[in-house]
Order: sequence, then C-alpha cells, then structure tokens
Amino acid sequence: MKGKFTPKVVTANLLIEGEVVYLAADGRWSRWHHEAELIDDAERAEARLAEAEAQGDRVVGAYLADARPGPQGPEPVHFREVFRSRGPSNRFHGKQAAAPSETGA
Repeated sequence: MKGKFTPKVVTANLLIEGEVVYLAADGRWSRWHHEAELIDDAERAEARLAEAEAQGDRVVGAYLADARPGPQGPEPVHFREVFRSRGPSNRFHGKQAAAPSETGA
C-alpha cells in the first residue's frame, strides 16, 4: 500500500539562464514559487512532470518537489527548495535583486 500523496510543484532550471523556475497551472514557467501549480494528485503530478521534461529546449532537470498551501500560493517544504526559491546566495542577484522584500532580505 502506498502512503498518502504529498502535494507537489514541478520545478526546473531555465536552459540558457540557469534560473530556477516553477510550472504554473496555465503552463507557463514562473520564477516565483508561489505562482506554481500546487498538485495534490499523483497521476496529475506525473503527467505535469512529463510535460515539463518534454520541454528540453527551455528547461533542464525538471522534478517534483514537496510543497504545501500557503496564503500567497504554494510554499516550499524542504530547506533545499526554500534555498532554491530565494535565488543565488551571493546577495542581490536574480530574484533577490528583483524583489528583496519577498526573499526575506
């Protein structure tokens, strides 16, 4: 018997830029975790991951990451995903430069 499915988001990296991105419900790639589609069904999660993996001309390294509902949208569960969602660790590049108030900086 399989355990209870944990909600997921599809995440990857942009092929050219390397930026972390998340698959939104409308099929676009967003740089913001809270805009990701929160998937609560295992079959849908696998289907969305397959869609992401088929976009090898845009993204690489697509995978499913655990997430939970939050007031602004999905929130990362694990430290690794929190770290990835905030952008580079050398401050004020990428996401941190674009919206420092959203990253906790």
